[in-house]
Amino acid sequence: MKSTLVCCVVALLSLMVAVQAQDKKMSGGTEQVIAALEQQWADGLIANNTEKIASLLADKFASTDSSGGVSDKTQVIAFYKGSKWEKAENSKVKVTVFGKTAIAIGEWVGKGTDDKGKPFDIHERWTDAWVEMSSGKWQCVASHQSTIKM
Repeated sequence: MKSTLVCCVVALLSLMVAVQAQDKKMSGGTEQVIAALEQQWADGLIANNTEKIASLLADKFASTDSSGGVSDKTQVIAFYKGSKWEKAENSKVKVTVFGKTAIAIGEWVGKGTDDKGKPFDIHERWTDAWVEMSSGKWQCVASHQSTIKM
């Protein structure tokens, strides 16, 4: 009886270790997926591919810019469509996964002209919240930018 109980406990502990290892693997994979989606977003700006960017954003997406303004998905995509980007570069990207939610932070340098033809050259820190939708697709639901003062 005692040896059967010990075997069951050892088997249960082994299973728990295997599950934790799989969770870590999946989390590492998710971190890479989210970092790649962030890069696709930046690449979409340079290529003026607003359709690609729109697919990354949830329908109820909200963005808070560095001046405190809040924009929805439609407004953000309209801004992107009218803007011309010379530079859109992410750096120092770090992703933390919490189940079906991931928080990405990083730095961004953008240069070009906005939808009104006004030149911009900005350096920001950003935080993006990503959610794995019921379809299995990851989409950004919220973004916040803060200007980095030099």
